[in-house]
Amino acid sequence: MSSTLVISVIVGLIVILLFVGAPVKPMRFIAHSTIKLGIGILFLFFFNVFGGAIGLHIPINLFTVSVSGFLGLFGLGSLAAIHVILL
Repeated sequence: MSSTLVISVIVGLIVILLFVGAPVKPMRFIAHSTIKLGIGILFLFFFNVFGGAIGLHIPINLFTVSVSGFLGLFGLGSLAAIHVILL
């Protein structure tokens, strides 16, 4: 397939979505999930920055980001407790 055909199909789908409208509930779920994952990344980043001074480091991967993003500070605390107790 040529790149112009692929780009034309993508632009056509975007135009159709603009006229018809995207389903609201799935888009809202995707938006909320993306925001929570972004918050989880920020939690882990700042925890690693400040926790590095006392020897704590939690790797940033999809599992840890999901736990800290969806559970918040309690998830981050549980990840830190798992790191201290088990590892």
